Amino acid sequence: MNIYKLNYTDKETAIADLLAKGVYTETEEGLAYSNGTQAVVEIGQIAEVPATYDDEGNIITEAIYYDGIFYDVMTTETIDFGSSEVFPIESVHSFAGYNPNADGPVNETVIVE
Repeated sequence: MNIYKLNYTDKETAIADLLAKGVYTETEEGLAYSNGTQAVVEIGQIAEVPATYDDEGNIITEAIYYDGIFYDVMTTETIDFGSSEVFPIESVHSFAGYNPNADGPVNETVIVE
């Protein structure tokens, strides 16, 4: 299984690239997985610096976000996503049973005891 962590400028660019790479195909019902795609997760924006709050839940400082919108893709295919592929040190999302910081081909599962 291959897991890719991706960053795009916006959702439209992401969908166009995922269609072009064969991750998705368009059907009458909408987008569908294709060519070995097991899952596509739209992560959205990721905070580089989280917001801070007071004891009453009011924002003290706003969050600072990384540029763009993020996606995770799990597929049996090897795909060249070029500059859209990112390699985080600490991921905000992981697929069950896989290393949270997986980048590229995954050969080991995480054993939960």
